[in-house]
Amino acid sequence: MNQLEQLKRHTTVVADTGNFLQLAQFAPRDATTNPSLILKAVQQAEYAPLLADTVAAHRGLALDEIVDRVLVRFGLEILKVVPGRVSTEVDARLSFDRAATVARAHRLIGLYEAAGIGRERVLIKIASTWEGIQAAAELEREGIHCNLTLLFAFCQAVACGEAGVQLISPFVGRIYDWYKKSAGAAWDEAAMAGANDPGVRSVSQIYSYYKKFGIATEVMGASFRNVGQITALSGCDLLTISPDLLAQLQASEVPFERALDAAAARDAAIERVTLDEAAFRYALNADAMATEKLAEGIRGFAVDAGKLDVMIQKL
Repeated sequence: MNQLEQLKRHTTVVADTGNFLQLAQFAPRDATTNPSLILKAVQQAEYAPLLADTVAAHRGLALDEIVDRVLVRFGLEILKVVPGRVSTEVDARLSFDRAATVARAHRLIGLYEAAGIGRERVLIKIASTWEGIQAAAELEREGIHCNLTLLFAFCQAVACGEAGVQLISPFVGRIYDWYKKSAGAAWDEAAMAGANDPGVRSVSQIYSYYKKFGIATEVMGASFRNVGQITALSGCDLLTISPDLLAQLQASEVPFERALDAAAARDAAIERVTLDEAAFRYALNADAMATEKLAEGIRGFAVDAGKLDVMIQKL
């Protein structure tokens, strides 16, 4: 049994890509996209016509609306391949605007529903800022389910759980990147691998906290750098994995054990945490890694959203 098959025994596997033509070979249940992945896809010859056709069909609309139609078009193609859900992201430039995030989410869901896709098959992806989390709380009350992304700090996970968010995407690889860079020459790769990887530790802490207190929010580890990070989180609710790493898992038959266990988490000695806005902002500010990676992630997605804007304007 290859490692991908082993992983699927304990965890729901999600493909992290805009390249829907690659999906079938890995048989994921769900798929996630983001502005960077969509930008990467539309620059490839096999996806360029999809962008051109969508833009041509909606010429005359506002640029932001055409962008949303492109994102949904990719989502619709992905949903032809996966049996579960697709995550479609709200423009990162709205990460600090609750009302605008809610409005954009309404439009995305409306476009999916107009194409015959029920909202149970769509997750609206929103950055885990305070404003984003509050927007998600409002959307969840309306039955619009959300995936809170760019999640690096425990306080972000606590706030998402309190908000009743459907799913969170803690970023394993980017946490690992920060600690490795911070340590410099002192970094010991072997000692910081597997369960000791700082990104793996972060997701394990969140998973245990949610299971301990019966928080229904799904935990989906994301942003992996290597197969070891993935196998160290076997048992997590979901893991979203790039095609390259899915292929590596599929090519290996090295056995591994389930790492995370809900029953064990329920017996763990963990204290309940409650956060209002001031406590959330202070806790996030106190975490240098999370503060830097959240800001960097929003900037990066915003830059790629701007590049997609330019491509559409040229068409």
